[in-house]
Amino acid sequence: MSAETSPGSAAAGKTPATRGEWPLYEVFVRGKRGLNHVHVGSLHAADDQMAIHHARDVYTRRNEGVSLWVVRSSSITASSPDEKDPMFAPSGDKVYRHPTFYDIPDDVPHM
Repeated sequence: MSAETSPGSAAAGKTPATRGEWPLYEVFVRGKRGLNHVHVGSLHAADDQMAIHHARDVYTRRNEGVSLWVVRSSSITASSPDEKDPMFAPSGDKVYRHPTFYDIPDDVPHM
């Protein structure tokens, strides 16, 4: 059996057989002191579980993270920087979206 038709190949409905065929994943790490996940890099992996394990090994070697997200690059949809004015300008005239109308209690953390 060749690599193209082996049981672990994409042709057999499984994960790709060679590293060159593995999908690209984007890695996000939430640090111990942070509340948000930050993009830290990319890696190739055969499947989601392998991506999590590789991301842990590569991007959290010094115990700096508390949570990992891995997302296939092909699943990310982004707006174009050329569309920034039509995309974000409409929210400027909606004053109710601005937090100036809300009183935030003193005991609410992280605001």
